[in-house]
Formats: sequence, structure tokens, C-alpha cells
Amino acid sequence: MISVAHLQRGIDAGELSPDAAVAQSLEAITAQDKTIGAFVCRTENLRAASAGPLRGIAVGIKDIMDTAEFPTEMGSPIYRGYRSRGDAAVVMMLKQAGASIIGKTTTTAFASMDPTPTLNPHNKGHTPGGSSSGSAAAVAAGMIPLALGTQTGGSVIRPASFCGVAAIKPSYRLLPTVGVKCYSWTLDTVGLFAAGIDDVARGLSAMTGRPELLLPPTISTPRIGLVTQNFAGPPEASGEAALRIARRAVEKAGASVRALNLPQIFADAWAAQPVVQEFEAHRALAWEYREHYDAMAPLLRAKLDGSRDTTPAAYDAAIGTANRARQALEKVFDEVDVLLTLSAPGAAPRGLASTGDARYNRLWTLMGVPCINVPAIVAEVNLPVGVQVIARYGADAQALAAARFVEGGLPGNKMSMGLLLP
Repeated sequence: MISVAHLQRGIDAGELSPDAAVAQSLEAITAQDKTIGAFVCRTENLRAASAGPLRGIAVGIKDIMDTAEFPTEMGSPIYRGYRSRGDAAVVMMLKQAGASIIGKTTTTAFASMDPTPTLNPHNKGHTPGGSSSGSAAAVAAGMIPLALGTQTGGSVIRPASFCGVAAIKPSYRLLPTVGVKCYSWTLDTVGLFAAGIDDVARGLSAMTGRPELLLPPTISTPRIGLVTQNFAGPPEASGEAALRIARRAVEKAGASVRALNLPQIFADAWAAQPVVQEFEAHRALAWEYREHYDAMAPLLRAKLDGSRDTTPAAYDAAIGTANRARQALEKVFDEVDVLLTLSAPGAAPRGLASTGDARYNRLWTLMGVPCINVPAIVAEVNLPVGVQVIARYGADAQALAAARFVEGGLPGNKMSMGLLLP
């Protein structure tokens, strides 16, 4: 994979020009994307910015985010050829930091369930996950160093786990969703994919202008709470192994780890999340559902068909449950610094019929807290599996530092093996 940190160090030292760094990504896309299918569209020629912390960094944008230079088709024929007048706020934040927007990455229709044609770079017989399929796959395949995705249920953390890349779903609204197609205004969160935790931190810090998000020179040893989310059902063997190995690694590195049994309110909130998500989706996608019903992707259409009778009273009750769970979560973080839990049930499912199960992600999206995928193990048939590090709301810097601690303790850590500069 291409490391943001490696590129930045080379550019800052004068060993690599920003244009040469961008050209490297253009060449990689030309060589690889015919097989992976991570991009909907991309530029053939791109000049890098001469200033900014992300100069020379080529970025892929999930195709539900407005871009003036490229169509925004949202994974749906309803929007084929659609062009916005301007850029989404997060795209402008990247440009203002000097990043080069190289193209649009594939998304399931309206960031829902219907799979894209994108293949998992580690094993092309398996899904890369979704809905941010192209963004995760493009980073994993070494085509680009940074990509944007979104998460409403598990659409950043799960594909990152399946593709073996680092990713962050930041605290709710740390990154604005202005100019991003809405599915659920209570849940939709913009996130980032990169090779490793340092790379993700550099991208998020540059976008937001928050230097406190950069990793500190010395990482403090965190107090870790281990959460298995029993209410979400048992994991697969590979998911269970990833969490077990990560626990042993951080304990060996000196961290204290204690298993936590979450109170009942969290199981209630987990059950409430789909009510919030689909009630809001009916309003966010009302025009498409009413005026283009037959053109809607079949799995999404069926999901909306099945939830159209959800009442405002049920929605209000679900929101109330979520609020109580958020208050309870604050108390949990009085005892530990971060939580360590599953990123996905296990390795990426075979085939492209499904993008995987978000059951270990949806509670944390509802809570609005920062979540980070750390690649943990490689399971059978060369498929990665990650673990998830979670901190309290607003503690994104603490989450990143703890995730780097986990990453550094894991056996076979490859962060020193990022793409070497020419």
C-alpha cells in the first residue's frame, strides 16, 4: 500500500515532487483497476498542488459526494451523468489542504446494500465490503494513499476490515456532510481510509486543521475495555481469533485489558438503530422512492418496502433509547480509555452477493463515537480481519493514539513496510 506518511516525508525532504507522487497513483490505477474495479471514473492527467500538508496525496472520493470535476452518480442509474455545481464540503477541505482529487470510487446504491462490481484485492473471489467498496479496495490495492467513505451502519469500518486497511469513522459531525447524499441525518458520517493509523491521522488532521489529531511522539499505554457485543450474536472463527490475538498483543505491550458487560440499554440501542436508519431513509430518499421506484436497486427497494410503515412514535422511541445509551456510554468511559471490539463478524464473505454484516458496527455509529479499524490478522485464503478501537465522543485524538498502540503491538505489523519512496 502507499503510505501518506512516507510520501509526505519524501516530499518535505525534497526527495519526491508532489507531481511524481500523484503520477505514481495514476500509474497504479491504470495497472490495477481493470481487475479490481474500484473507480467509477478518474482523471487521466492531474497536476499536484504546490502547497498544503496533503500536496502530492491523491485521494479517491466515494461517489455519493459532490465533485465539480466528476459526475456524482450515487451507484444508481437514477443519477447517471449527474453533475453538481460544486464540491461537497469535505472535498473542498481536502483541496484546501493541497490534496489532489483523482476520481470517484464505487458505492452501493445510495450507500445501502446492493453490491458493486468491485473485487477484494486480497482475494478476488470475495467482496471488499460496502457501502464504501471502492474506497477501501483502492487503498488496499495500492492505487491511492487516501480515500473518503461514509458510514451509516458499518460502511467504513467493515470494508476496511475486509480489505486490511486502517480507517476512521470520526466523531459524528467532525467532518461535515454538506454535499453528501443523505441516507440518515442522525447516522451518516464521513470517514477516511489509508494504509495505517499514522496515515489516517495525518489525513484527518490536514482536512480539519486540527494538529492535535496527529499522533504524539510517545503513545501512552491505554486502559482498554474488551467488548464482545453478545446481543449482536456470535462472531465467526476468524473474527474471534482477531480479537483474541489483539487482546494478547496489547497485554504483552503493557496495557490493562478488562472484559466489560454492557448494560441492557446498549442492546436496546442496537435494536433501535435500524428503526432510526430506515425511518430517516424514507424521508431522505422520498423523491427517488416515489418517482423512480422501478429504477431503485432491488435490495434497497425491498428494505424500504419493508420499513415504510414505521411510525413517528416508533422513531421517537428509538431516538430516546439512543440518547439514553449515549449517556450510559459516558459512564463506561469513566472506567476505561478505549474499547476494543470486533470490526466485522469475520473475513470477507465469498462472492459479490453481499457486502457483509454490519451488526458489530451499527451501535457505535448510533452512539456517534470515533471508531477505528486496525488490521489484525490474515485469515484463510489470504483475507484480512480487523479489530475496532472506540473512544468517547469527541476523543478522536485519543482513539487514534490507542489504535496506534494496538497496531504497534500486533504480530507481523507491516507499518514499516509501506511503499518506499523512489
